[in-house]
Amino acid sequence: MFGLRSDGKKVRNIDPFMRLVPHIMFDRNDAMVMQLQEIDCENMDKYILEKRKSEGLRLTYMDIVMASFVRVVSMRPKLNRFIVNGRIFKRNNIQISLAVKKRLTDEAEETTIKLTFDGSESIKEVMEKVHKTVNENKGDIKNETDNIAKILTRVPNFFIKVMVRFLMWLDKHGMLPKKVIDASPFHTSIFLVNLKSIKMETVYHHIYNFGTTGLFVSMGKETLEPRVIDLATKEIGVKKIMKMGIVIDERISDGLYNSLSLREFKKIMENPYILDERNENVVLDD
Repeated sequence: MFGLRSDGKKVRNIDPFMRLVPHIMFDRNDAMVMQLQEIDCENMDKYILEKRKSEGLRLTYMDIVMASFVRVVSMRPKLNRFIVNGRIFKRNNIQISLAVKKRLTDEAEETTIKLTFDGSESIKEVMEKVHKTVNENKGDIKNETDNIAKILTRVPNFFIKVMVRFLMWLDKHGMLPKKVIDASPFHTSIFLVNLKSIKMETVYHHIYNFGTTGLFVSMGKETLEPRVIDLATKEIGVKKIMKMGIVIDERISDGLYNSLSLREFKKIMENPYILDERNENVVLDD
């Protein structure tokens, strides 16, 4: 209440125009900006193979995506802001929510997990945390998100609507219990879906109005596509490309900041060796 929250602190030193924007675009789906990122997979494939041979690490594209976003947000902290009730907040930590299918069947339940980082992690530390948490949530195991969803859906449909709207009201006024925020996959820096794992192309997924998610990222399957290999000779070759649909709440920072941040993300993805070392220079939001 009064601008106080358990998951973030109110930002006070804001450009007047950016302070006005949340009062013009009230909801996240008013403020969605979408970008297609096309990632050249050559260096990622080389990196994954080298790590497997030299260190026995079984890295995946998703590990590199998550580690790259953790690194970018640690260097570009305005990406980790969120808007509630017209106020701009800076999040206390970096969090990534991930949708997980308990089994790869049509009938299998889907759950969500949320991982918390401080921004200093190397890719090995990110990978270990991701794989450990995913394995803990497979099969018949229920996490806190599952338990809260089960409680909310034990009542008739009318009461579900009332309870969800009540939770949204509590959230709007900073009174949503910390336990609910910690369990909610919608109160996160980034929501990630790995469509590559089910061999689907990328999509642009809307940002949820419930919660505080500032970015929604969709990983698509990789494809072989023609690309200019040498600008001088205009030589054209075939490259393996992974496309990613990124949707961002433009109210959290201006267009130039967002654009440069996503450019940095692409740079790290195509040179993942940067992620070998821990980040000792985490930038704090001013």
